[in-house]
Amino acid sequence: MPTCALRIRRGSMPLSVELIAVGTELLLGQQTDTNSVFIAQSLAANGIDVYGTHAVGDNRARIASAMRGALERVTGVITTGGLGPTIDDVTKEAVCDALGLDVELNEPSLKQMQEFFAQIGREMRENNRKQAYVPRGSLVLENPRGTAPGFVAFGEDGKFIACMPGVPREMRPMLTDLLIPFLRERYAVREAIYTRVLHTVNIGESEIDHRIDDLFRASENPKIAVLAHEGLCDVKIMAKTDSQDLADTMIAQLETEIRGRLDGFIFGADDLTLQGAVHELLRARAATIAVAESCTGGRIAAALTAVPGSSQSFLGGIVAYDNAVKVEQLGVSGRTLERYGAVSEETVGEMARGVRERLHTNYGLSTTGIAGPDGGSDEKPVGLVWFAIDAEGESKTYRFHFRGDRDAVQRRATVMALGLVWRFLSLSR
Repeated sequence: MPTCALRIRRGSMPLSVELIAVGTELLLGQQTDTNSVFIAQSLAANGIDVYGTHAVGDNRARIASAMRGALERVTGVITTGGLGPTIDDVTKEAVCDALGLDVELNEPSLKQMQEFFAQIGREMRENNRKQAYVPRGSLVLENPRGTAPGFVAFGEDGKFIACMPGVPREMRPMLTDLLIPFLRERYAVREAIYTRVLHTVNIGESEIDHRIDDLFRASENPKIAVLAHEGLCDVKIMAKTDSQDLADTMIAQLETEIRGRLDGFIFGADDLTLQGAVHELLRARAATIAVAESCTGGRIAAALTAVPGSSQSFLGGIVAYDNAVKVEQLGVSGRTLERYGAVSEETVGEMARGVRERLHTNYGLSTTGIAGPDGGSDEKPVGLVWFAIDAEGESKTYRFHFRGDRDAVQRRATVMALGLVWRFLSLSR
């Protein structure tokens, strides 16, 4: 940590922050603010409360106004962006306006910048030199990966504004290696947030809420949060304490209760993906699977092969989009297609059986449907998808109707297919 941190007195107020992402491109929708997500997650994991996030364009007055407003509510502000050499990089000037400071040259930063340009064989312009100036009295955050140093500037009331570059590869190590350790030390943050995430499938957010509503209300530490996304739903259990062992103890009892209430729907925890859970079940019984896809176009195969070691249980797939491929490669009956159509229970069942038999696997999984935007009818609307799972001596088919555009239907059908085969494997012997 920079030595100037030793000159800064330890904060006596509790630590809370708001985040400000600077850049007109964010307001125009030309770029996604991934920095605030990363910062918020990193701060939460280190027991630092985030009260709000904001995006502001490259306007000095508006940035300064946002900073002043935030400092009325929290201990400090953390910003990203606007520290570059161009005329619209005005974050530093806005900090000075907000805190009533002027700037001073930081010689180590200037020297680092000069060495950087010498190494890459380019002339350092005068506008680059301005990046070595920081608000007077700031704690400088070194940036070996770029030209703009970060800094933490302080107001007379002890509150702070911490500024970091907007380039993620420069910002992320600056945050984790310098800023967070400094804040934890200055504000004597001893606790952190430890999280256990239970992943569910084939159950809706409202049903989960119904089943664990009383736990939501009664539990303060650890807390519970539910996050739904693309056919899956995560139940997060978050304990704020000063050690992993204590957090594990706090979380364990609540996790056991939640697992009991959501039995049959939790496929894993933390880093385990749905496709990873499918592979775990297949490997446990030394079994293999193959897929036949029509409307999902290979997405299920792509998901299954994304898991390291998947070749042990996934043998291959056939994207049978055209009916001729369904007949020639999967053995679907032409009479079945003529009588029931490609999008039907009968066809999807024959696809699953065909891919299992032809690729010599224990299980076959298939999909056929109408992803849209065209091709639907009253009888078979856009978003209709049939699924089938075939095993020797057992076969099941499923019908679902998904809403959304073509990409959404394909994504949701992929998740549903994986969820169905996970449940099929979980319940079968």
